Amino acid sequence: MSIVITGNPGVGKHAITQEIAEKLELSIIDINSIAKDAGLFEKNKDTNDVDTDKLEKILERKISEKNVIVGHLAPYVLDKNRVKIMIVLRRSPYDLISVYKERKYTDEKSTENLGSEVLGIIAHDAISKFQEKTFQINTSDKTIQEVVEKTMTLISSNIGNEEVDWLDLVTKNNDLKKFFVD
Repeated sequence: MSIVITGNPGVGKHAITQEIAEKLELSIIDINSIAKDAGLFEKNKDTNDVDTDKLEKILERKISEKNVIVGHLAPYVLDKNRVKIMIVLRRSPYDLISVYKERKYTDEKSTENLGSEVLGIIAHDAISKFQEKTFQINTSDKTIQEVVEKTMTLISSNIGNEEVDWLDLVTKNNDLKKFFVD
């Protein structure tokens, strides 16, 4: 069964996955790379849609016991029985604004990803499908090493889950309009 690192763009998935793979001597399965190599991305305005059914079938053949899997599509293309633990990295939407600007995301793409993080869509979908195998880590204000240590603890003991609720914070700050289009 595989270790899975997921979350919205900009939360630190690839940096953390690289460290975890090295520490545990596992190979990395990058869901986006596999989808791209298989020609499964379909341009839709400024985003890419993916045929998740086809991607799921491709991944079934590639997954083994010696993998750490990374990608925001993980909750939608993996089978619960093939997953040991799913770690959803979360990051403050306030921090992600500058990340998306730096990545030159369009306003539409930024708003879509920020809204997803505020609402916790990936976390919700992962918890719904993978239940007790799903854990969250807030990467805001943490170094890569701190997140790696927390991730390693979760992998070895299932201890250290962090409840993350950006919607409450954004609502308290009266910033809903900042993250959602009217």
